[in-house]
Amino acid sequence: MTRKPFILQNPSTLIVLAVLAVLTLTVTLFSHAYGSGAIPTSMIKVLGKTLCLALAAVAMDLVWGYLGILSLGQMAFFALGGYMFGQWLMYARTEGIVAVALAQNPIPATPHELQDAVTNQIFGVVGSAELPLVWSFAHSLTLQLILILLVPGLLALVFGWLAFRSRVNGVYLSILTQAMTLALALWLFQNDSGFRGNNGLSGLQNLPGLDHVDQATLSVWFLWASAGALGLFYVLAAWLVSGKFGSVIRAIRDDETRVRFLGYPVEGFKLVVFTLAAMITAVAGALYYPQAGIINPAEMMPIASIYLAVWVAIGGRGRLYGAVIGAVMVSLLSSWFTGGRAPSIHLPGYVVNWVDWWQVALGLTFVMVTLFAPKGIAGIFDRMGPPRQRKAHSRQEQEANA
Repeated sequence: MTRKPFILQNPSTLIVLAVLAVLTLTVTLFSHAYGSGAIPTSMIKVLGKTLCLALAAVAMDLVWGYLGILSLGQMAFFALGGYMFGQWLMYARTEGIVAVALAQNPIPATPHELQDAVTNQIFGVVGSAELPLVWSFAHSLTLQLILILLVPGLLALVFGWLAFRSRVNGVYLSILTQAMTLALALWLFQNDSGFRGNNGLSGLQNLPGLDHVDQATLSVWFLWASAGALGLFYVLAAWLVSGKFGSVIRAIRDDETRVRFLGYPVEGFKLVVFTLAAMITAVAGALYYPQAGIINPAEMMPIASIYLAVWVAIGGRGRLYGAVIGAVMVSLLSSWFTGGRAPSIHLPGYVVNWVDWWQVALGLTFVMVTLFAPKGIAGIFDRMGPPRQRKAHSRQEQEANA
């Protein structure tokens, strides 16, 4: 009997890819750069950033929904990916500006003088005149792209190895991931960390060497890159959880002791998923912050990772498309409410401004979903699927609750 291809066995993957393709094409055709201009550039940037957050949610679902580890440090990897790419963006852009200024001098500047001028321009705001060691590869786009995966991956590998080999589980592991994130954020807030402290990295929306390209065009390019990354890693994650590997990590989630008794290297499976999720999240961050234009240590405070967990829970934990739905829905609603576009509610003696009350509404939504719809929004689509698919989801839930 011929086995069906992976894509045909997972119709939800085809649907996600189709929606991504339609969204990307539609936005492109209605953009200022390539179409009628009906969609403003600011909205295209919001959509691009939303796709990056959806990618981070997919990684979070791998760790939490399928492996059972509530990681409250995922946004640390997200921010690290942004810092790694932001270093090159800021250094190369500053180098170009400084080179043009020094070219007006009667005597050409030496490479050492050029580097000193770039260093003063970037780090003068924190009172430093030397290029920090962590910026040693900022001049090379290739090396910084490698570091986007390498730095968060190594951090996750070392942290995971120490935690998993010590058999730390449950809420204690969640607290450890939160402590790691907070410690990293507090270190980055210091001016001598090498990342400009609270000032962070700015001007990231300007790509070096592409000064002639306007923001309308760059926003569409980043939308393409964000959609491509989401599609690629979604397929990778779906393939990973659909086979034997996925069955093992779900078994670890449901009964780790039994899986270890059967002879499976539980710590190894945990380490692979935790490290892979960290690198996927870092890629999402590397694409997000050039669209945001700035990054600072506040982006990796523990509350950001808690938000990410809330999005996954609202969308439907343990279903990759649920994580995408939750992230996209909450991100777009957040932009709408906090952007002042939501109408205020006038009550007797009080006016509800959604800019102030949006987070309260989000928290209440999370509580309501947890109590009355634990399967999240994805549970609605499960009930709409074919009978065989509904039975499969029901069986998984029974195993999870056993």
